[in-house]
Amino acid sequence: MHFNRIIVLSFLLSLLGLATMAQPAFRVRSHIPLDSIRLSDPSILADKATNQYYMTGTGGMLWKSADLKFWEGPYFVAQTDPASWMGPRPMIWAAELHAYKGKYYYFATFTNRAVKIDTVDDNVIERRACHVLVSDKPDGPYTPMADPIYLPAEKPTLDGTFWVDTDGKPYMVYCHEWLQNGNGTMEMIELKPDLSGTIGAGTILFRAKDAPWNRETDKDGNIGPHKVTDGPYLFRTGSGRLGMIWTSWIDDIYVQGVAYSTSGSLKGPWVHEKDLITPPDFGHAMLFKTLDGKDLMSVHSHKNINGHYHRVPHLFEVDLSGDKLVVGKMIH
Repeated sequence: MHFNRIIVLSFLLSLLGLATMAQPAFRVRSHIPLDSIRLSDPSILADKATNQYYMTGTGGMLWKSADLKFWEGPYFVAQTDPASWMGPRPMIWAAELHAYKGKYYYFATFTNRAVKIDTVDDNVIERRACHVLVSDKPDGPYTPMADPIYLPAEKPTLDGTFWVDTDGKPYMVYCHEWLQNGNGTMEMIELKPDLSGTIGAGTILFRAKDAPWNRETDKDGNIGPHKVTDGPYLFRTGSGRLGMIWTSWIDDIYVQGVAYSTSGSLKGPWVHEKDLITPPDFGHAMLFKTLDGKDLMSVHSHKNINGHYHRVPHLFEVDLSGDKLVVGKMIH
């Protein structure tokens, strides 16, 4: 019973965006199976320096594991500046850890619900943006760098991820939210060499409605493409082909597809495969290589239970040896 309270409290903190508060009174737990953790957008860093796995996601917390089977946590690792645009208690979504040039970087979406930046079709849009924190250790703490903002204040952005492109420069790939533009976009922006800020303006790579695999039915029964872009993650196949997995919807079913760049660089153009790459109700995935060299996908399952989302991390085998990403069986 105490164990269940730990998981429920962790999930509630995630939803309420309380991850930057002082750590609550409950204890960090160990030997917790992966499928007993409630976590959206699970992202796993396999760190050879410490011979450990570190899992982040929505909520600003971190879990550790030596074998991917049993986990220890949650730990609070994101230390934001309460005087910044994020405010004292930002919501934290879709955090990822990336090792780069001797440091560790925390890419995440932060929301300040007290600040409203726009209203579109009666939807009030809160101040939300992708941002990057830094640490000398994979388990943090992660703290702000030089630039107070990475993306325009008037633009709601989310799910930023990291990529070093063919020009050797670092980039952030992120979504401009559909709530504002009506057709969510996938965009890229150059990062400073130490990732402490951005350079120039963002560039649109593609729009949600460019994909052939997502769709929605409107109130009149008309079926068309969906408007949501969510959860980008970049990879290269064994043949050197650049791909991007990302998530959208088929009506109320959470689904995930893949696109490939015909130029081999972020600038594209991007061509979308027609088929989904994971089963229905799985999405917001990322790819990583285990400490012993095996390619895996980390992804969350998505269930709507009485109007509430229930999301749990899972692992799938993947094959990147050829020209395309091939997703295999789930690891139980």
